[in-house]
Amino acid sequence: MSSLEHPAVAKVAAALAEAGQRGAAEGIRVLPAEVRTAAQAADALGVPVGAIANSLIFRLGSDKKALLALTSGGHRADPATLARLAGGEIGKADADFVRAHTGQPIGGVAPTGHPAKLPTLVDTALRAHDVVWAAAGHPKAVYPTTFADLVALTGGTPGALGGAEEDGPL
Repeated sequence: MSSLEHPAVAKVAAALAEAGQRGAAEGIRVLPAEVRTAAQAADALGVPVGAIANSLIFRLGSDKKALLALTSGGHRADPATLARLAGGEIGKADADFVRAHTGQPIGGVAPTGHPAKLPTLVDTALRAHDVVWAAAGHPKAVYPTTFADLVALTGGTPGALGGAEEDGPL
């Protein structure tokens, strides 16, 4: 089975199309090798590392809900900023937690296609790129999008997730 036929990738493509983001769904690319880091994805695509939207899953609060943070690959997410914007404590998520809440493996977590909608933060540093690349449900699959489309797709809260710029709406 090719990565495009993978059930998680198909689910992401369907969720993108259903959200009216057909161009993104049709733009899903399968890369020759898995790209589990922003640097690997940027190298494979020939784009700046900052144009890669890392999908990071954290445990949120004492009830251990999942939080999705879409961060620019150009910097690390600031845990204090994430906690402030999410309105609660955050903690690390292991591979089982990630798969249980997203249906996707670490390195392939897409902004959509999860069993349930996740509270999401979207890094405003992604605004600097006309095209942003996000995972599409598999470590070999990515799709093109924009900062505004990520916010619209996820209903996410924009913020300076690296802690370097001003938070706020579009």
